[in-house]
Amino acid sequence: MDYQGIELKIIEVIKQICFKQVDANQALVSSKLLDSIVIVDLAVELENEFGISIPFVDINEHHFETVKTITKYIELKISHK
Repeated sequence: MDYQGIELKIIEVIKQICFKQVDANQALVSSKLLDSIVIVDLAVELENEFGISIPFVDINEHHFETVKTITKYIELKISHK
């Protein structure tokens, strides 16, 4: 799956979890769209969707602030499978 495909899938998963449409550069954590519970739900869904493992220590604002940062993180995890 390419970068754009990953990005679109992340947007879809966020919409399913948060019931809100987001764009790739929208702040997710600092805007409180993703709180501590929702961000863990998102990480679990992304693990299932992309067949990766996301350590709890990586579930943070650095990796999950925007769809773009999540996409870069997912690409990195996929490349190291």
